Amino acid sequence: MSRSGYVDESDDILEFGRWRGRVASAIRGRRGQALLRRLRAALDAMPRKRLIQGEFVADGEACALGSIALHERWPDAETVDSTEHDLLGERLDIASCLVKEIEYVNDDAFWTDTPASRWRTMSKWVDEHLTTESKT
Repeated sequence: MSRSGYVDESDDILEFGRWRGRVASAIRGRRGQALLRRLRAALDAMPRKRLIQGEFVADGEACALGSIALHERWPDAETVDSTEHDLLGERLDIASCLVKEIEYVNDDAFWTDTPASRWRTMSKWVDEHLTTESKT
């Protein structure tokens, strides 16, 4: 299992549908859109367009959510446990299901094999999920 906590073991299609609905709602909502704008700014500000896999921040590099912590200069960015989805969600002011979704896309979703391709994948994902109102 990855740090996102996603597993492929459930055969309950209704449970899966409810989960995808919660994720979609979290992305479309006010807090989700605000997070995506913060993430867009953090990704754009990165001097080296690279994202790490499996960790929040390590040796000055970060995953997608960790890039926000670096951009916003969190003093404890290197010690954040990104598997604590509820706590990280509170800190980022988003639903924990959105924390898991972003971690999944960053780490596992598109089989990106280099830090640079992971950055491109996340950048595209953010742009696809920002609503028109949020882009302005």
